[in-house]
Parts: sequence; C-alpha cells; structure tokens
Amino acid sequence: MATAHPTPTIDLIHEHGSVRKFRAEPVPGVLVEQIVAAAQRTSTSSNLQMWSVVAVTDPELRKGLSEVAGQAHVAVAPVVLVWCADLSRLDRVCELRGYQQVSEYVENFLLAAVDAAIASQTAALAAESLGLGICYIGALRNDPGRVVDLLGLPRLVFPLVGMTMGYPDGQPPLRPRLPLAAVLHWNAYDRSAEDASLHAYDRTMIETGIYQGRQVAVPGQTGEMEDYGWLEHSARRVATPTRTELRSFIEQQGFELR
Repeated sequence: MATAHPTPTIDLIHEHGSVRKFRAEPVPGVLVEQIVAAAQRTSTSSNLQMWSVVAVTDPELRKGLSEVAGQAHVAVAPVVLVWCADLSRLDRVCELRGYQQVSEYVENFLLAAVDAAIASQTAALAAESLGLGICYIGALRNDPGRVVDLLGLPRLVFPLVGMTMGYPDGQPPLRPRLPLAAVLHWNAYDRSAEDASLHAYDRTMIETGIYQGRQVAVPGQTGEMEDYGWLEHSARRVATPTRTELRSFIEQQGFELR
C-alpha cells in the first residue's frame, strides 16, 4: 500500500463534525458570497449549473424553517442556506433561444439534485476553511411546500437540503465512519468482508457512548439482549417510511419524474 500524503485540505475534511451550537456573532455577507462563489467552481453536468441557494438571515424566516425541520437550532443559526435543485433558470434560457426545456423525466431531476448536492458540499468545505461550522438539514423536506412558500421558490425549483452556518460554540463531536473496506471496492463490488466490517463498526459506535448504553433484543434469540448500536439504529431507520408524499410534491413543482 502506498504511503499516505495528508494535505491541509484532507486534514480539514477529516476534522468535520456537524455544528448545532453557534456563537451569536453574525456571518458577514461577504463571507457567504465567498462561500457560494467557491461552490460555483464545483463540477456541474454539461456546465448547466442546475442549482440555486437561498441565504436566509431574516429571523422570522429562520423561525419558519426551524418549525418545518423540528430543530430549534435552525432558528438561532446566523445563516441558513437552502440548496435547491433548479431547472427554472433553464426555462428562461430556452425561452431566450426559442426552445422548450424537457424537464419531465427522472434524469432531469437527478441532474439538478446531484448538481445542488455537489455544490453544497463544496460550500461546506469552503465554510469550514474560514472557521465556520455547518450542519445539513434534510428535515426541510418534512414540508417542502412551506419552504417553497416561505422563500418564494418558483416552478422547477425544489428545496433539496438546508445548511445551518455560523461560528461554532465549542468543538463538535467527530463520529467514527465505516471502515474503508466497507465502502471502497476495487474493480467489482466485493461483499466478502462486509459482515466483519459492519460488526466492527457497530462495536466502535457503541463504545463512543452515542447510544447511552441502551439494550435491545438479539434477533431470533428469545430473551437474549445486546447493546443497541449502529446496526440496530440504522436498520430501524431505513425500515420506517418517511416523507412519503415527496414524490407528489416534486411533481407539483414541475418535475414529472417520468
């Protein structure tokens, strides 16, 4: 195996933790502009740049977004960035050139969603390089219709994810990630060591104390108990349907998902 060569950028990435407590200090608008300008340098499909972001600093709007997300810290974060998949701008581009945009297929929505997601992560890294902290807020999708109303989003714009931003009040916890072998496959998908990686990670997460010593029944073993860990937590999470009305709202916004 080749010797690793850490860089300041890689070190910064490894220091990431979600920040949910911010100092009262405002984030200067010039920094928000610098961060979004950095996001604009992100890779984008065919240079179509199918994303937009709404920087929310108004206290009442942040309160509204907090109510949608059910997370109090959204209301007190100095800035909330709402990252949007955006095909609306391209409607105007087509109008200017005498074309009609094809936007009704799943691929069109995926292109815009991927563009927005990649841009948001570039912005997150840029923000952290400036001493700011961030936390992604997927819970804005609890009620995207209200987000659309609060921010005046037009047709063909979908609020994909929020991002609180500010100066951290304290050091955020760094959660361990899965072993590299669980996510990196060479040339073909390899599941030969999957169970070992998952159980090792489960034990690591239990030892961090995140789950506070909870116990859970061992599957298939009557009366047997074991530590509640990442395996049980994740299995429960993905076995429960959430935001089941999203497809219909995405379609209402003009993405027909054919």
